[in-house]
Amino acid sequence: MFERASDQLADRGVGLAMHNDRYAELEACGYLDPAMPWLQLTRRSWYVRDGAEPLGRLVGTLPFPFRTYNWGPLWRELRARVPRSVDFRSGATVERLELDGSEAELSLSGGRAERFDIVVGADGYRSTVRAAACPEVRPQYAGYLAWRGSFPVERLPDADRWPVEDCVYAVFPGGHTVIYRIPDGRGGHRVNWVLYSAPPADHGLPLDSPTSLPPGTLTDALRARALELADTQLPPFWGQLMHLTEPSELFVQPMYDFTAPRYASGPLVLTGDAATVARPHTGGGAVKALQDATALESALTSAASRSEALAAYDAERSPIGRGMVELGRALGLGLVQQTPDWSAMDQNGLEKHWQQADGSGTFGGRRLS
Repeated sequence: MFERASDQLADRGVGLAMHNDRYAELEACGYLDPAMPWLQLTRRSWYVRDGAEPLGRLVGTLPFPFRTYNWGPLWRELRARVPRSVDFRSGATVERLELDGSEAELSLSGGRAERFDIVVGADGYRSTVRAAACPEVRPQYAGYLAWRGSFPVERLPDADRWPVEDCVYAVFPGGHTVIYRIPDGRGGHRVNWVLYSAPPADHGLPLDSPTSLPPGTLTDALRARALELADTQLPPFWGQLMHLTEPSELFVQPMYDFTAPRYASGPLVLTGDAATVARPHTGGGAVKALQDATALESALTSAASRSEALAAYDAERSPIGRGMVELGRALGLGLVQQTPDWSAMDQNGLEKHWQQADGSGTFGGRRLS
């Protein structure tokens, strides 16, 4: 296992949500368990700015049977499950990959090279393995950003206004904010939020290829844009979250999406974001990555040959990747790029709008076969 990061991966303290049904499948496969710190949500409450009303006007509610996790503690739990027999090399960067017949040769930082029968690329949206397996894949910028932040819930005044079980969608023309609590890994909670909207004209981001700005590196223009949206588009209670987030707790992710046409090619295998990046609106990115691992394990332990195993894995997971990208684009249209008149919407209108956006009914991820 070659891991780019040295020692432990950097923990940005942000969260992710996992549908209850998808969690149950992964727990049954032995990938997750209740000992991992989590928080149960049940309802998604949609608010729109309405004068000076602190929470805004409640447009309506939808079911939200999701468990929330803190990315850092979840990663540490999963990392601890890697058997000691595995040669886990941190600070090891794969700089180049070349195919030689049925084998793959990895060129590592420091000039070392190693050959393998199978190489599994779990190396993220800038995947070296994907570049070798599917060089024709080019990520497409979606036209808007996600500002993300997280901070201890004790910093939030009047926190009892916001039920613990609620995930909040604060919606406005041209964007929305998703807000929910996550565990802090020490018995407490953090406020986790994601704000989606178009960047300012002077954003200064190189958007021709996937990039992100880690905490503490945002330009003044990008932070000012988030605060402007908070003050002019969000209800006061939810808008204050941006102001309560320190610059060291705030980062930006431009939205891209792509999927590899094949998840296995010769000795190369793709999983997680290396294979597919869908917009986070889908609520299923982490689930999909864990499902990829589960499906690959099942294929390798049940097929009669290596080639049959990789063909089976590709046949099962490639369509899932395409479906997730399609869902992310549909939700992006309905929630950011072609938003309805939220000020005139009620419960019935919300249900119809969501059903139209999630026509496949796969928000939160598809069932693991």
